[in-house]
Amino acid sequence: MDDFMREAIKLSINNVLLKKGGPFGCVIVKDGKIIATGANEVTSTNDPTAHAEVVAIRNACKELGTFQLDGCEIYTSCEPCPMCLSAIYWSRASKIYYANSKHDAAKINFDDHFIYEEISKEMKDRTIPCEQVLREEALEAFELWYKLEGNIKY
Repeated sequence: MDDFMREAIKLSINNVLLKKGGPFGCVIVKDGKIIATGANEVTSTNDPTAHAEVVAIRNACKELGTFQLDGCEIYTSCEPCPMCLSAIYWSRASKIYYANSKHDAAKINFDDHFIYEEISKEMKDRTIPCEQVLREEALEAFELWYKLEGNIKY
């Protein structure tokens, strides 16, 4: 277990030294072997979703040829942010191990607290305005999906 976390930490340190993105690294393990890694690529790829965990999940899914990571463990150098935590849940990973806490991250200006607060607010009270439009037209895709034989459940 410690070796996998040390690898995630090493990725986070190297990422800072290489100036590829934030100080975050992630390793995904299945059956006691590393199947994928990821480091934060937000600034090097201009992709706000390219957090270490998301990059590692994408790499693991490609490696395994599946969109679910059942039986996989996530080793991440920092407690996952709300987006990464959601991605981990959607991937169906079995366990998360983390090193730095979200409080440690906040001390170096990676503070996700406002996102947790936003999620708990009513849509109308959120900082970014949200307005529902064309719901009736959009429901057609949902109806088609629901009736589609052989749709892949996830």
